[in-house]
Amino acid sequence: MRRKASLEIIGIGTDLIEVERIQSAWDRFGDRFLNRIFAPGEQAYALSRPHPAESLAARFAAKEAVMKALGTGRFGVSWREIEVTREPSGRPGIALSGRTRALARFLGVQGWHLSLTHDREAAMAFVIALGRAGRSG
Repeated sequence: MRRKASLEIIGIGTDLIEVERIQSAWDRFGDRFLNRIFAPGEQAYALSRPHPAESLAARFAAKEAVMKALGTGRFGVSWREIEVTREPSGRPGIALSGRTRALARFLGVQGWHLSLTHDREAAMAFVIALGRAGRSG
């Protein structure tokens, strides 16, 4: 029996944000802010929650954490090309598109682990990018 090669850690990212920062931007810029940062599915999910700003802040933190895991910061990556998804089990996931997906493939990223947490004051995300370093595909 042939053994499958295990995935290795390509990158790690974490981010912590005050919920009030997201609430303030949303209050000031409204839908323009939401549409610039969040995909329609992210907006729909957050707006269905009792405290939408907390859910939005967690998703914002996840996007920042993904950028850190890819090693790009905000350079060359679009907010909306990083989407926080939900599996049927409720587990959060990451879906990439556009240049961000191309970059992740180039870096050898084949999967993600994402953990989110939030309360009324702060939201945090922790991301691990998994793959085979130096191999695109």
